Amino acid sequence: MSKTNTKKIVILGLMTALLLLFSFTPIGTIPVGPLSITLNIIPIAIAAIALGPTGGLVIGSVFGILSFLQCFGIGIPSGMGATLVSINPLLAFIQRFVPRAMDGLLIGLIHKGLSKKIGGGKASFITGFCSAFFNTAFFMSALVMLFGKTDYVQGLYEKFGKSYTLGGTLAFICLFVGINAVVEMITSTIISGGVGAALYGAHILPLEDN
Repeated sequence: MSKTNTKKIVILGLMTALLLLFSFTPIGTIPVGPLSITLNIIPIAIAAIALGPTGGLVIGSVFGILSFLQCFGIGIPSGMGATLVSINPLLAFIQRFVPRAMDGLLIGLIHKGLSKKIGGGKASFITGFCSAFFNTAFFMSALVMLFGKTDYVQGLYEKFGKSYTLGGTLAFICLFVGINAVVEMITSTIISGGVGAALYGAHILPLEDN
């Protein structure tokens, strides 16, 4: 049990260090207009694969905090984040933190459930995809729900020729994230799935009680 706990702490430490590297250097973020292609979802997926929902939640929460700090120019600056903070700092924190924490928790539950049915290696690829998919879906949903009626977001709607309706919102989200989300999903699926499959193949995973 002590050895297992040590492994869990090491994994959490490594994934946190990787998140810090991605957040404070250009390595983990590729800016594209108001959004950016991020690799930060990969440590979340790996933590969820190795440690289940608890690990996913912890690393997802770390990502959420680092994402909020970027609104203040700490790490890789976020133009959108800076604007949202100027509108409402509390809502900006919720919009940045909650989606990432939810992402980690949910994909941890998904991987834990799928591992029992199709094996941990195969489940790792699905977990990697879901990490990117849920991150985008939750992030954009929070943006629309919390800031949808602000002049800033309404201006983004108008830029894409969409209105603040259900159909217009769905079209806006798809157009807004566009190729960014697709690239993130492909990247996260390949890398997270590959790492997870390798760890299972080497019999490093599963850890006890993960």
